Amino acid sequence: MKENKSITGIILVAGNSKRFGKNRNKNFEILDGKSVLSYSLEVFDKNKYIDDIIIAGKEEEISQIQNIITHENLSKKVKIVIGGVTRKQSIYNCLNETNSDLVVIHDGARPLIKDTYINQCIDKMKDYDGTTIGVKSKDTIKITDENNIVINTTERKYTWVIQTPQCFEKNILLKMHEKYMDKDVTDDCTLLEMENYKIKVIEGDYTNIKITTSDDFLFIKNILNKKDN
Repeated sequence: MKENKSITGIILVAGNSKRFGKNRNKNFEILDGKSVLSYSLEVFDKNKYIDDIIIAGKEEEISQIQNIITHENLSKKVKIVIGGVTRKQSIYNCLNETNSDLVVIHDGARPLIKDTYINQCIDKMKDYDGTTIGVKSKDTIKITDENNIVINTTERKYTWVIQTPQCFEKNILLKMHEKYMDKDVTDDCTLLEMENYKIKVIEGDYTNIKITTSDDFLFIKNILNKKDN
């Protein structure tokens, strides 16, 4: 439940898209008639809890992001913030541009986000310090050392593949970013885990994948084509 807390949605599109293999930002690719970024923007814009949206993008791509925002004719205020070299730096820049109580962070390259994921992440914040969408691992996960020698095997029933959206108290997350400024992490839950904050994983689904390669793009395109037929 929102409980009169102000909430900002943060969408990240400042990555390099190196593994996508097309020398351009995957968030601007056209997917079933609209940009990849548009899908996340529309869901956040229509969500009943989100008050405003911040997009972290590269400085040289601001005009492209602005064109997408204009084309979508969104009802909520959208601000573009210049992202950093890393995902963590981009989020930190966004955190410094909002006064909201809560932030919901999402990878722009996950176009099949569902509105219910945002709602569940926010609703569970009354009981936890952070929330994230994830799916149970289908495979056995092994932990290795730097030489790829196995040192441990996880129990599959306790192993999750973490996705986004993720939700946090803005001030707590900002404090963790500043305390661990020199530590690079791939998701913000990790920062809170380091201080023993309680993080709740909410089960999502396997279609909420992040477009990393061109194969991921084709996978999502096929899902959308099946919905249209």
